[in-house]
Amino acid sequence: MSLLAYLLAGTFFGIILVKSEAASWYRIQEMFRFQSFHMYGLIGSSVLTGMLTTWLLRRFQAHSLDGQTIKVQSKDPGLPRYVLGGLTFGVGWGLAGVCPGPIFALLGSGIWAMLIVLLFALIGTWLYGAVRDRLPH
Repeated sequence: MSLLAYLLAGTFFGIILVKSEAASWYRIQEMFRFQSFHMYGLIGSSVLTGMLTTWLLRRFQAHSLDGQTIKVQSKDPGLPRYVLGGLTFGVGWGLAGVCPGPIFALLGSGIWAMLIVLLFALIGTWLYGAVRDRLPH
């Protein structure tokens, strides 16, 4: 039953992605061509929301639905891995026209071409799992 809260949150997030046009290929194309501020505004507000949420979680020592304390740990800055990860993510995003977040929301909207994106996202996840031990972390 506690998973219902996560399902509802994910459904709400998917609706927000579709309604804000964050999942729109046209909006993403505009962003990569520097023709519109729309996506930059959405991403910027997401970063600010994430920063505020992280601060609140740490400040009030929040608990998960099952009562465990949520711990947000600082990570090593490791610039090369973030650059490589960002480039990999950006190339995939540019080729697919979407980031992984709205794949299911777009499938739910009837955009069946996202099945190809989902397939390659799963292949990429499997590939990462296969080589993870050999990667610098």
